[in-house]
Amino acid sequence: MNTSTSLRSSRGSVLFQLLPPLLAVTLFVGVGLMHVTSRVLVVGVGYELSRLEQENHDLLRQNDALRVELAALKNPARLERVAREQLGMVSPPAGAVITLPSSTARSAERPAAPSRAQPTLTAAREARP
Repeated sequence: MNTSTSLRSSRGSVLFQLLPPLLAVTLFVGVGLMHVTSRVLVVGVGYELSRLEQENHDLLRQNDALRVELAALKNPARLERVAREQLGMVSPPAGAVITLPSSTARSAERPAAPSRAQPTLTAAREARP
């Protein structure tokens, strides 16, 4: 019994002596794994940020191009050309357009009446006798 008691005490003593270094190594490995994991996540977020910045830049460039295209499509000269060439519209005959006073002058004189002004362009088939 004496030998088993001394083995137990020596085994316990060895475990007790190895426990602190074992815990320290485990702690260092855990901290190292957390550090590597966090760095990998940071790099991944950096790549995602870079991709989103590039996408934002591309969308801003596309938005600018669409604004230029919209301005070109709203150009009055282009609209008149399309009305004449593609829609077959012509300018109205003299006297067919009635010009009303501006809204500020009209509101000072009397309440506004519904406008019955003719459009400035009419269909070509309507203008022919």
